[in-house]
Amino acid sequence: MKKKLISMLLSATMVAALLSGCGGASGSGSADAKASTAAPAADTAASTAAPAGDAAASTAAPAADGAGASGHTYAIVTKSAGNPYNEREAAGFQEVIEAAGGTCIVQNPESATADAQISVIQSLISQGVDSIAIAANDANALASVCQEAIDAGIKVLTLDSDVNSAVRATFCNQAGVQEVGQALVDAVYDLTGGEGQYAILSATSQATNQNAWIEAMKKIQEGDSKYSKLELVEVAYGDDEPQKSTDQTQALLQNYPDLKVICAPTTVGIAAAAKVLQDQGSAVKLTGLGLPSEMAEYIGADDKHSCPYMFLWNPIDLGKLAGYASIALVDGKMTGAVGDSFEAGDMELSPYTLTELADGSGSEVILGPPFQFNPDNIAEWKEVY
Repeated sequence: MKKKLISMLLSATMVAALLSGCGGASGSGSADAKASTAAPAADTAASTAAPAGDAAASTAAPAADGAGASGHTYAIVTKSAGNPYNEREAAGFQEVIEAAGGTCIVQNPESATADAQISVIQSLISQGVDSIAIAANDANALASVCQEAIDAGIKVLTLDSDVNSAVRATFCNQAGVQEVGQALVDAVYDLTGGEGQYAILSATSQATNQNAWIEAMKKIQEGDSKYSKLELVEVAYGDDEPQKSTDQTQALLQNYPDLKVICAPTTVGIAAAAKVLQDQGSAVKLTGLGLPSEMAEYIGADDKHSCPYMFLWNPIDLGKLAGYASIALVDGKMTGAVGDSFEAGDMELSPYTLTELADGSGSEVILGPPFQFNPDNIAEWKEVY
């Protein structure tokens, strides 16, 4: 217990330092990102597993074996500025790059749109960076600019949300699509008592990861009679904007008086919905994917809390995974082909091996399974991220 928890608390401190060290690039929509020049940081990001273990926590960890990031520039393009989840991904990415001696550029587009990402990616191409890791806002709209980067000799990969697999090397996936879909539909089944109406509050209608998880939920429900008494009444889109997500939640409550559960597979959406439900004392329950630090006050097993439990993974670790993968691609230690593997410092499942996407179109590397946050563990995890 002590080892993991101490490591997580150290990671939280590291994240704060890294976020402040991004300078003008982090949190900015400007196309002219500033390269980070902070000193290499110790690798102490939290594990995706539950806190466990009694050994003393390590204060540092090695970079990927043989990684030579010095002299190279690695960029990460998040979905948008002001998104806490994205900020933590970027912090993990930056930690790995700088620990290996590389230069890190963090670009946060002004809005969660493909056009905003295209603008900053084009700027990065003109700067001649060595790699770009993208959390895509649209799978297809970014295809042209990703190909432009590849043609310029830049290694392109994705994390969190994918693009067309033909225009990137690999996808750093937070969890398997089927595993996320199963966890969410089972939570809906549990919280509805196995029957009744539920709604989904998603991010944008083009978000690759959101759409894949929702589609998996639908297929699981349709393919098993166990879920036959569940009724999905609407998939609403809050566009990962707090106010729009709030408005969509209120509309769901008004339009469906018999609604039992809202499932929000987006950290922005679930936080907005949680506040609406709890402030109104609604009997509608909530589950989905959220940040522990943002959701702690809403998680509880009684009627005073809107969210009995939720799921996520560690976005810091997802950013770290993309950092290690970026270094391996630039070093030529992998190409992105299925079966390639790479070292990822002290991350729990290192070395990671690239597996085939479900549709056979390309490769991905999966961070690990989704983890449940509930009243028993939220107090520990809210201090981590």
